[in-house]
Amino acid sequence: MIIDALTSKYPIKQLLLSLHMTKISYFYQCQAMKKDKYELVRKELREVFAENRQCYGYGRLHSVLDSKGCIISGKVVLRLLHEDNLVVPFVKRKKNNSHKGELNLEVENVIKRDSHAENPNEKWLSDITELSIPAEKVYPSPIVDCFVGYVTRRPSPNAEMVNSMLDAAVGTLNAGEYPLVHADRGSYYRWPGWI
Repeated sequence: MIIDALTSKYPIKQLLLSLHMTKISYFYQCQAMKKDKYELVRKELREVFAENRQCYGYGRLHSVLDSKGCIISGKVVLRLLHEDNLVVPFVKRKKNNSHKGELNLEVENVIKRDSHAENPNEKWLSDITELSIPAEKVYPSPIVDCFVGYVTRRPSPNAEMVNSMLDAAVGTLNAGEYPLVHADRGSYYRWPGWI
């Protein structure tokens, strides 16, 4: 590049001598700078990109080139795509407007993180949790009395599990006890059987 910049003022022979470069090295570098070693790959990339409606990213383009016998790195494919401005146009998907709102009315959060209870069976808390143990996954679904609690567990979460847990907890109540039950509003706690 220095020699090319100074050729208008000095002869090439003199520039080569002062830079200690041979004539053959200079002309080799000139050819290498002009020639793009990925010229055929670029052409193939443009064709494959156009054939596939500009939908393929660099990973799929790399796979197509690989299947055609063109062994090249995925990173090189990505670089060539950026250099040639071959970009997959982003299509914004339409939102699904079929949601008609909540089927069940939203229940007010009465507890508001205050889990202190003065008496047993005054406040109950519930949720489903996944635990991985060496043998399997288990799903505890506890109703925890803010005074005293217990945990039930099942091999998979389902509505029957939360209902049986609620039935078992209700079976422990004495006459006149009506606890406040707080859950996370998950689907199992919003279906009519639970409510």
